[in-house]
Amino acid sequence: MNSALRGLIRGLVIAAVAALVVFAGFYAVHWLDGGKQDGAGVGEVSIGGPYALTDQNGRAVTDKDYRGKLQLVYFGFTSCPDICPTALQTVAIALDEMGAAAAKDVVPILITVDPERDTPPVMKEYVQAFHESMIGLTGTPEQIAAAAKAYRVYYQKVKLPNSSLDYSMDHSGFLYLMSRDGKYLAHFRHNATPEDIVKRVKAAL
Repeated sequence: MNSALRGLIRGLVIAAVAALVVFAGFYAVHWLDGGKQDGAGVGEVSIGGPYALTDQNGRAVTDKDYRGKLQLVYFGFTSCPDICPTALQTVAIALDEMGAAAAKDVVPILITVDPERDTPPVMKEYVQAFHESMIGLTGTPEQIAAAAKAYRVYYQKVKLPNSSLDYSMDHSGFLYLMSRDGKYLAHFRHNATPEDIVKRVKAAL
């Protein structure tokens, strides 16, 4: 096989893999939302599961540490330019709108998809900027991959050759509402409002 043919085949394989990645991300969004365009969705789906990570204080934790409270779980990263901070700010506003009595039964959790940069001290500074009750979780790449798989979260490193950041993270952007025993209750899309979250959370309290 000559070099030109090998190059052509390699190019076709790379293009096919890239197409599958894009399709997988689209399918995950479309499947989870059922094609709806509102800010939230519910249904019997297999989302969530056990994980072992490290919180913003350097403490080893598992999903069982947050049982007994509703959980608002979001996968993102601290260097995210817009989607992540917007989502976390929406959560923070929702928590404040619930009032102290309701908010004490809800744990907002950010799980990073960029463990290379998001160490516990970085996570601590970041989550505290949004809300005093927010938890930031990081871990090894393998631990993050396991947690993301449990929540059916897509993420991928994207190189930025002309940026001082070197790379960014492409990822799905759902906010998950989990029950007191860690079961999926609902999810919210990026266009969800604080009122959407408050309504759904209060119904689950």
